[in-house]
This record gives sequence, structure tokens and C-alpha cells, in this order.
Amino acid sequence: MKICIFGAGAIGGYLGVKLAQAGADVSLVARGPHLAAMQADGLRLIEESGETCVPVRASEDPAALGVQDYVIVTLKAHSVPGVVAKMAPLIGPETTVVSGVNGVPWWYFHRVGGELEGTRLASVDPGDVQWDGFGPDRVLGCVVYPAAEVIRPGVIRHVEGNRFSLGEPSGEKSERALALSKVLGAAGLKAPVRPRLRDEIWVKLWGNLSFNPISALTHATLDVLCTDPGTRGVARGMMGEAQEIAEKLGVKFPIDVERRIDGGAAVGAHRTSMLQDLDAGRPMEIDALVGSVQELGRITSTPTPTIDTVLALVQLRGRVAGLYG
Repeated sequence: MKICIFGAGAIGGYLGVKLAQAGADVSLVARGPHLAAMQADGLRLIEESGETCVPVRASEDPAALGVQDYVIVTLKAHSVPGVVAKMAPLIGPETTVVSGVNGVPWWYFHRVGGELEGTRLASVDPGDVQWDGFGPDRVLGCVVYPAAEVIRPGVIRHVEGNRFSLGEPSGEKSERALALSKVLGAAGLKAPVRPRLRDEIWVKLWGNLSFNPISALTHATLDVLCTDPGTRGVARGMMGEAQEIAEKLGVKFPIDVERRIDGGAAVGAHRTSMLQDLDAGRPMEIDALVGSVQELGRITSTPTPTIDTVLALVQLRGRVAGLYG
């Protein structure tokens, strides 16, 4: 089984090291100093249990890696449409594209059934680039739970978590999902195949939708924004609106809003990915995490006043910083 990780940053690098350690046939697509460090010295992973450095096959040119059985996409959502054509050399007739991207996935309404079957989402797939380029039948969903960071080129620090939940858009336990789950499990990762992956997508999105933009606007860490009465109230309002949308789409939430916010507070003094991107001068993942939920609100005729307000503010914050739009 040949596996390529497209976007070997923090999560992709963590996944690459774990698979390489387990003897999987894994390659990585990266660029810049991070790629140069991997090619020269291997990829180093720092975990609580110690440090590991493994030689990896890495390239900026997908054509150098050849057709794969699985292409695991771990880029930020806004980066994916621009590289769909670049991925072509990795994809053959039987290749599965694993969508390990935050936010509402572009394939959300594929095999969902009902009147919204096949609906496209402009906020996460402008111009239907992924829908038409990959084809939704090729995709396998993935909810990524680990937290990690690139502390310097070629070096990944794992913060917490090792679960990559997998799921077919149709909900079936397919052979391709089970086969990948087995390989990830052999690498010491948790990879359950879920019949209702969209439920997990929304529970994670609940936090990303609210915590990320609030932190980018206030520069507060999770423990602060989840316990301050004012920002906790804003997060609660955004989550409530999102829950109404999701439940109209058939999603079932296993926990309530207050417990989800408490879970964020328990993470501690963590700087969200959007705040990290703002501070580092990287493009902010606004559309996939917030704009997509606003779009779903319009699709389901659900008012989203709190989401609309926070989205307008964080979009302007991003534009002023030159990191959005």
C-alpha cells in the first residue's frame, strides 16, 4: 500500500513519522526549508515519550512520487483548491483521496441523501475545483484530532491526541476505509471507521467555528476565552446557531454546548491555529471554519446573527493583516 501525505506540516509530518516508523510505504509532499531539512536530515518527531528521527521520501514534485493508493490531504482548507491540478500525478483509477482538512468538507452533501444531495459549497470549494477535479466518489472523510506544531524545519512537536476518525460519505464500512484503518492502527494511531462521521465533523467544528475567530480577535488562549463571561457567551451563541443548522441536516450531538466549551477550557493556555496563523503571517482559515457555517445557514434558512457578526470582524482583521481575501 502506497500512501502519500500532501502537506507535510505539523499534522502531516506527525502522521508521516508514525507511518514510517511502522514500515509503511509513505511519502510526503512539502516545500521550502521544511522540505530541505527533511531531505537532508530526515524528519524528527518530539513526543512526551522521547524523540525519533526517521528518513523519509519527500519531494515538492508529486510526479517524482508516482501513483498512490491513498493521498492524505493535510493542508489548510483554503490551500487545497489551488493544488488539485498539481496532485494529478499521484492519482490513478483506484486512488483514494483522504480529506483530513478542518471545517465543513467540500464533499459534505455527497451520498447524504435527500433534497440537498449533491449540493456544492462555494465557501470551501470555489468554482467546484475539488468536486470536479477529484470527484466525490474518490474521497474518504477524516476528522483529525492530534495537535502538533513545526518548531523548526524538519522537526515536529506532538502536543496531544492520536485519533484520525475515518468515514465514507455514505456511512458504509468500506474495504478501503478498513484497510487504511488497519495501517494507521499498526502505526500506533487510533483510526476508527465511523458510520456517522458528519456528527464528529460538527463536534470538532463547534470549537473551531467559535474558539478560532474569537482568539484571533482577542489574542486570548483557550482557557481565558472559554471562562471569560463575555467571550464564553459569544462562543455559546455561535455554537447554538451552528447546532440548529446541523440538526436540520440530521446531525446528532453527543454532548451539549456547555460541556463542549468546558472541554475547550480544559485544554489550557492553548493558542488556536487561527491565532497562530495570524501571529506568523500565514493566511487565515476563515472560510472553512466560519464562512462555511454561514453558507449552511443560508442553505437551511437558519438565521446566524452571532456567526455573521464574528465572521465580519475576523474577515476584516484578516484583510487588515493581509492574510485573507
